[in-house]
Amino acid sequence: MKRGELYKVYRGSRTDTKDYRVFVVVSRQILIDSKFSTVTCAPVYSSRDGLSTQVPIGPEEGLKHDGAIHCDELVSIPKKRLSDNVGALSPPKLALLGTALRIALAVED
Repeated sequence: MKRGELYKVYRGSRTDTKDYRVFVVVSRQILIDSKFSTVTCAPVYSSRDGLSTQVPIGPEEGLKHDGAIHCDELVSIPKKRLSDNVGALSPPKLALLGTALRIALAVED
């Protein structure tokens, strides 16, 4: 598991394909590799509102359709639930993710 990877997180059974949401791992790599059981993730939605805290992504990252990472809605997810890898962000998209996270968290450069 790496920062910037996209995973399907199932809400219930894996038999219903609409019963999941895609999340992007945003935790720093040292935490991902640690003994801690959870990582911080941002959800992906099909809608984009043009906010500076949203990163546009699409088929290039492994999605079926265009969407956006919503950095204002961070959640902690158990690592064991992140088992169905969809794709990964390119280095330029990772840079955009970092910028969106700094804006969402009001972190000064």
